[in-house]
Amino acid sequence: MYDYYLGGKDHYEADRARAEEAKAADPTLITLIKENRAFMGRAVRYMAEQGVEQFLDIGTGLPTQQNVHQIAQSVNPGARVAYVDYDGQVVAHGRAILADSPGTRMVQADIRRPREILEHPEITQLLDFTKPVALMTIATLHFIPDEDDPPGIMAELRDALVPGSHMAITHASADGVPDIVAKVVEVYKKTNAPGTARDRDQVTGLFGDFTLLDPGLVWAPLWRPERPVSMEEALPIWFYAGVGRKL
Repeated sequence: MYDYYLGGKDHYEADRARAEEAKAADPTLITLIKENRAFMGRAVRYMAEQGVEQFLDIGTGLPTQQNVHQIAQSVNPGARVAYVDYDGQVVAHGRAILADSPGTRMVQADIRRPREILEHPEITQLLDFTKPVALMTIATLHFIPDEDDPPGIMAELRDALVPGSHMAITHASADGVPDIVAKVVEVYKKTNAPGTARDRDQVTGLFGDFTLLDPGLVWAPLWRPERPVSMEEALPIWFYAGVGRKL
């Protein structure tokens, strides 16, 4: 569905049908998805400019336009990126797409079992966890229900990272436009990835002991925008976004 929203070609008829239903529930959904993607680009570029050379992107979905490795390697050609997704078809297709991309891996693993990710041989061959890593969960954690303990998952992932590591998160929230978010959540209940919108305090808690960098946790368009963005413009973009650093 995400690839379809972004105008890609790697999706199925069922994805298109549900995506159109979600767009009907929120006519600004494509703008939201693009703003989420734009935040990701700004965050990756920022983290790479801080000297982070290793990226762990969990819940990546199919590689589409302007991926993490392309952005990071535009800053540092030696940057390495491990992509993780739980869907076997996504991983198989992603590996084919990334076959000629140096410094990348596409790995099948489930964020609900973080130890498997941290100890996966393909990831440990690529990433050195004794050095700073940029952990990314972009539009991922709202697909993890409360019973799977997202705070506990993130705590285990954070604890594996050394000082100087960064973390970027975007997460759906009903804090701004609750009626619209409720309609979109109903659509996603019909998919194999129903969503859970969380409030500001819950999303902030996912950063744990990482220090949130300016401007803190904000609606995605407001995180270090490349042009002035008003709150009125940002409010319908119902993804919180932030970047934290481990001191």
